[in-house]
Amino acid sequence: MAAALPVLLRAARLQRSVSRSSNRPLVRAALASCQGAARTRSLAAGVSVSPAASASCVAQRRCCATEAFRPACTDLTEDEEMLRDSAAKFAQEVLLPRVLEMDKAGAMHKEVVAALFEQGLMGIEVPEEYGGSGLGFTAACLAVEEVAKIDPAVAVLMDIQNTLLVTAFNRYGSPEQKQKYLTRLAKDTVCSFCLSEPGAGSDAFALRTRAVKDGDDWVIDGGKSWISNSVEAGLFLVFATVDPTKGHKGITAFIVGRENPGLKIGKKEDKLGIRASSTCELVFDGCRVSGDCVLGEVGLGYKMAISLLNEGRIGIGAQMVGLAQGSFDYALRYMVTRKQFGTAVSDFQGMQFQYARAAMEIEAARVLVYNAARLKESGKPYITEAAMAKLKASEVAQSVSSQCIDWLGGVGFTKEFLAEKYYRDSKIGTIYEGTSNIQLLTIAKSIQQAYKA
Repeated sequence: MAAALPVLLRAARLQRSVSRSSNRPLVRAALASCQGAARTRSLAAGVSVSPAASASCVAQRRCCATEAFRPACTDLTEDEEMLRDSAAKFAQEVLLPRVLEMDKAGAMHKEVVAALFEQGLMGIEVPEEYGGSGLGFTAACLAVEEVAKIDPAVAVLMDIQNTLLVTAFNRYGSPEQKQKYLTRLAKDTVCSFCLSEPGAGSDAFALRTRAVKDGDDWVIDGGKSWISNSVEAGLFLVFATVDPTKGHKGITAFIVGRENPGLKIGKKEDKLGIRASSTCELVFDGCRVSGDCVLGEVGLGYKMAISLLNEGRIGIGAQMVGLAQGSFDYALRYMVTRKQFGTAVSDFQGMQFQYARAAMEIEAARVLVYNAARLKESGKPYITEAAMAKLKASEVAQSVSSQCIDWLGGVGFTKEFLAEKYYRDSKIGTIYEGTSNIQLLTIAKSIQQAYKA
């Protein structure tokens, strides 16, 4: 079944292309008018200006205007707005009725995962030729944010798929791997990012999982922990060392299918928050994969993982912004109707000061996230900005979701209301894809380098 979003995007792009083509004569006419006006002003001043010089002058002014009026990082393209609205509608109509049930069960409904694929939300950056939406990194972050407003557990499934795995295959996959795997990631297959181990958390590259060459194949042995989306995944991107004596230069990424007899899905963690998102141990025991299952190059795994996690932090920032906004919206809808002493709770000045400050903090985090996403998308340095965005957004999510329970009072402390779920879900933001201290170290190193240079 064709994804709903890619179809809408293709139609919108075609319409804009026709519109731009029809406006080209008007643009040429406007330029000619500007050139004529420039010549008239010069003649009036007694200065002779050639047509070529006047055209250059106009072009220069247009260039200066382009530099002067750059759009804000929060300004969205039509495609981005369409994706955002589509994701928001999906979250309201498909996720909202199931949120509490999935959280209580600690499992994601299969129909939710299927609907994510059907709506085109699992292959946002997959090129259209492979069945994806063909959009950019910022668009993926927008979709994650909208879904996180309703259920951060579903948002992290989307985030890992889009900002880590799709990016990995887009950037490092061979043409054959892209054709084989990107089409699956866009259509019906969840993929897991397998880096962490019991002895390799923040020090992720102290990993002990081994891959040994056997003829044309590789045999993987070891274990992974805290692997998100393990229950739903059909593919696993596994980082293992092919030569421990080479340190991080021995780390390599391998593609492993769920059906591989050497792979076992182990213990499923019983978590505080994002409970519908599965987190499991993985065991590799004589897990044999063919040579063409190496993603990128042998020994390139370290650089790949570092690069991917830097981008992934922006996605987690988007998730946390969505969580903060979702909890805020949930509390405010209650506060404007709940009355005490004959007055809506939201009308008391003391409350107004609190939610005004919370709204400011959410917007500050959002701007940091969008700015980092735009920088990454434009090919500019973004690592420090990504760390700042992830750190700020995760702290704001915890602060705002905690306040929202206070604003709701006693009912906010019950499981019948979503406020306590937002609060539980927020805690993971300062832990996964780089703890807060790791983000602070990244930021501090950047500052040091700037002042020591």
